[in-house]
Amino acid sequence: MATLLIVHHTPSPNCQAMFEAVLSGATAPEIEGVAVVRRPALSATATDVLDADAFLLGTPANLGYMSGALKHFFDQVYYPCLDATRGRPFGYYVHGGNDVTGAVRSIESVTTGLGWRRAAEAVTVTGEPAKADIEACWELGATVAAGLMG
Repeated sequence: MATLLIVHHTPSPNCQAMFEAVLSGATAPEIEGVAVVRRPALSATATDVLDADAFLLGTPANLGYMSGALKHFFDQVYYPCLDATRGRPFGYYVHGGNDVTGAVRSIESVTTGLGWRRAAEAVTVTGEPAKADIEACWELGATVAAGLMG
């Protein structure tokens, strides 16, 4: 069975709503043969990453960057996972109060360094997520998970 690892930092109701939509999409009844593992960014380990076949990342934009929690995750897993996870698919979502540019740039930089392959367009939201934003998060989760089906 393929494994999708969702690594997230959800400190706000807006981030929580986005996370729940991503999780709902990834675990939709139509998705078969994919185990979904979710880990808070501060708890995710290199073993979690090595055991996964694809990744979904979620973070708020903090001070023009990804959250410190997601940065910590990347710091912990980068070198132990560098060669073994090259080419694996990923997707991500970012929530910000008014700008997500720096957070997007930082995630793209690290995932490029890891050699991960983007499997879906990122979902970026500023302010309160609208219905279309929540639907886009659901699609993100479903798309990345469906890509792992047999």
